[in-house]
Amino acid sequence: MLRNKFTPHKTIRIVLVGQPNVGKSMLINSISNARLKVGNFSGVTVEKQEIVFKYRKYIIEITDLPGSYSLNDYTLEEKVTKEYLENSPYDIILNVLDSTNIERNLFLTSELLALDKKMVIALNMSDEADNEGISIDAAQLSKILGKPCIKTSAAKNLGINNLLETLVNKHESNKVDSKLIFSDTIEEEIAHITKLLEEKHFKSNVHYRELAIKLLKEDKSTYKRFHDEPIWIDLQSVLKDALEHIYLHYNTKDMYDVFAEEQSSFARGATVETVTEKKSITKDLTSKIDALLIHKFFGLPIFLFFMWLLFQLTFELGSIPMDMIDAFFANLIDNTKAVLGENELSYLIADGAIAGVGAVILFVPNIVILFFGIALLETTGYMSRVAFLLDGFFHKFGLHGKSFIPLVTGFGCSVPAYMAARTLKNNRDRLLTLFIIGFMSCGARLPIYVLFTGAFFGTSQAGNILFLIYISGALLGLIAAKVLKTVVFKSEDEPFVMEMPKYRMPSFKLIWHTVSNQALMYLRKAGTYILAASLLIWFASNYPKQPEFENHINQKIELAHTQEEIDTLNNELALYNLENSFLGKIGKFSQPMFAPLGFDWKMSVALETGLAAKEIVVSTLGILYGLGEENDENSEGLVQKIRNNISIDAAVSFIVFVMIYLPCLAASMVFVREAGGWKYLLYLFVFTTGTAWGLSFIAYNVTKLLVS
Repeated sequence: MLRNKFTPHKTIRIVLVGQPNVGKSMLINSISNARLKVGNFSGVTVEKQEIVFKYRKYIIEITDLPGSYSLNDYTLEEKVTKEYLENSPYDIILNVLDSTNIERNLFLTSELLALDKKMVIALNMSDEADNEGISIDAAQLSKILGKPCIKTSAAKNLGINNLLETLVNKHESNKVDSKLIFSDTIEEEIAHITKLLEEKHFKSNVHYRELAIKLLKEDKSTYKRFHDEPIWIDLQSVLKDALEHIYLHYNTKDMYDVFAEEQSSFARGATVETVTEKKSITKDLTSKIDALLIHKFFGLPIFLFFMWLLFQLTFELGSIPMDMIDAFFANLIDNTKAVLGENELSYLIADGAIAGVGAVILFVPNIVILFFGIALLETTGYMSRVAFLLDGFFHKFGLHGKSFIPLVTGFGCSVPAYMAARTLKNNRDRLLTLFIIGFMSCGARLPIYVLFTGAFFGTSQAGNILFLIYISGALLGLIAAKVLKTVVFKSEDEPFVMEMPKYRMPSFKLIWHTVSNQALMYLRKAGTYILAASLLIWFASNYPKQPEFENHINQKIELAHTQEEIDTLNNELALYNLENSFLGKIGKFSQPMFAPLGFDWKMSVALETGLAAKEIVVSTLGILYGLGEENDENSEGLVQKIRNNISIDAAVSFIVFVMIYLPCLAASMVFVREAGGWKYLLYLFVFTTGTAWGLSFIAYNVTKLLVS
């Protein structure tokens, strides 16, 4: 009778989902006085309650699903809820939360968000929350979840009309993508799986992201579905690698535990952002530590102290093995020349390959220490707190709170940092973050900083200067962000929720995995294209030969009476050959642009080779400033050569330029892909080069005044 009467009207099918004891049944009674239809779900004895009523021009059908703490198969009620949500037809999920226990209830909400359906959230028992001194920022929570959150009280019939209006409006509007974002590790593997599904054009009514999440959760029904599909062969390999990666990061092979931790972290972060309690509560250990580390006044100084300490250790401890590595390669160069003799092949291997690669390997200890420190802070859960701590600070510069993740990743390597910017859903926020990631000095720039700070500031101050370089780069990035946000990327700020995992003891297995991977990646660069680049630079700096001038100098050497005269003539020949080589001509051509910054042509060439990879800057300087010198027990190390050939004002200017200019070739290619076109790389090149030149010019002249 009811359905026939309302046939001309459109139907909105709503499923009511919530944890036990959140007031779902009372809410249904408050929504309509219509009689509940009670039955059982198909094939099981679990009670099924439905209600049908007319509202405006619609027939509203609400199905009350069994109370479930999560979507799994552990209890019959949870299994029924899970299967209904995944397989039955409906239009909207109405998720009911207990306002007095938001964090626990958001655990289920995070699972519902992964379904990527239209959804409205009822913050029920809001009157009880008020009585308990709990204040919920519903508007902020709505922005964080990407779903409308309505305060209701089924007991006092508050907010019911607003809830019904919101349900109708949600039905009439387009679906908004879920804002549920997992940790970088999970998101990376979701991306790998969805990429395979896209490449294979896999046909599915379910969104690829939802399928990827179910596969990672080891959902049985999803595995059964894929098992008989042709894509299964390729999918197995991707899943195997994905799970092994996740196992290592979470130190468990129980994917339920992994996602439970992810969902708990999301719920905790959303709660911290939106809920305030006037009453005092008993604090657990995490809360006690947070009270200090994310304190309004002490939190930032503590973070800066940790960063200062990390850079002090990076230089102080890293300098210990540097002398041994430097001596090893100097000895290797000598022995190579002794074995192969004085010929072009000997010079190519010794002065080209060994000198170039050795200059890069020299800084491996610094790289290892820096990444060890960052990994240590990440695995303990501290970095997540820093993101929360800096959120308000970031907003002052026009940055989204989630920009912290790609920015802090940029201190390691720009390639994953650019990829991490995908978590920013707003296109303008994402582009803004992409444009300033380069201001965060990547690990490849560290050898350049260590080389110059060691040469000009001494061991006692080098760590402080290193810290100052990194902090200055980050601050310049924030200023650049403010300028770009004001002039180019104008958009409304979006809210931010950061995972707030519990503090834990550092996983040294995971730290070892992270540090060893970064070190091996660095060494792999040294053994592949940095080796090739070193050989190319050596060739370009030694050819073409100048036989006429060489004969002229040799005649003078034959007439020389002292060793000092011979050494002077040999150096004159080496300098002439270098200046007239292919590399010398390139450097001379570009020198006028860099001359106002205090750079000679060798420094100019080093910067240009750094566009391929920043590690090559050090090897280029090592080759160019090392040519024409005999490597014996009295030969100078690379640090001493830099000190003797470059003034301190030019060195400061050089460091500033390196801090800002375009990242390496690999990172630039990833930037193009993530930004959405080559035109953005052109904009980035103009922006970073112009900024680097201007600030280097200022740094050069200010330093010149101070030291004069």
